[in-house]
Amino acid sequence: MSTNEFSLNEKIVLLTGGAGLYGTGLTRYLARHGVRLIIASRDTDALEKQASEERAKGYEVEVEYLDLANPASIDALTERVVTVHGRIDGLVNNAVLRPMQKLDDPAEAWVESMKVNATGLFLLSRAVGNEMQKQEGGSIVNISSIQGMIGPNNFLYEGTDMTSPPDYYFHKGGMINLTRYLASIYGPNSVRVNCLSPGGFFNNQSSEFLERYNKMTMLGRMADDNDLGGAVVFLLSDASSYITGVNLPVDGGYTAK
Repeated sequence: MSTNEFSLNEKIVLLTGGAGLYGTGLTRYLARHGVRLIIASRDTDALEKQASEERAKGYEVEVEYLDLANPASIDALTERVVTVHGRIDGLVNNAVLRPMQKLDDPAEAWVESMKVNATGLFLLSRAVGNEMQKQEGGSIVNISSIQGMIGPNNFLYEGTDMTSPPDYYFHKGGMINLTRYLASIYGPNSVRVNCLSPGGFFNNQSSEFLERYNKMTMLGRMADDNDLGGAVVFLLSDASSYITGVNLPVDGGYTAK
């Protein structure tokens, strides 16, 4: 296999949520790997700031509006990308809404979460997947979480103001199995669907939490901006052409202990 199998040059890739905790690093990582990147969310001002930084380096990054709670917005974005670029080679489902903080939050927060993290995820994956099916190729990468694989370890949060909301576990677990379903549906048309389940990302957490969490991993640390991008690039590239329906933990060994 040549190194060209790992190349993403000129591939059209849509990344949702390109300016958040994961999205900022993914935008930088994908841009420097030569993709023609489209980052999309409701906060286009934050996206434009991120895109401008990458364009100043000579990379191709575009900004699009996307409201995952609005089916019409999902369809409109998909149509715009295909009309302008002629195809969509990759979709990275990274955006997430986190309206819940604890078990006893109002039911309305659960419903709000469902609109984006479940229904919106499905509708965008279907819209883009159907386009990829027509073009006989493409790769969808879902960004789940180890919290979709395991239950919460409440010991980690003791003495902090951090919480473990139930909707996040529900949606991330569902994303993993939706990955398998879509991989089965789209596979005959050479469209691959895979999932990554990151562990904790460093975000200035308390020293107490960091000490506990780091001991739970095999590598002794939390992830940073550079730790997720390599796996995403691999799954978008032709180097992973026989990999589909997979959930890959990117967690420093947390779930393997």
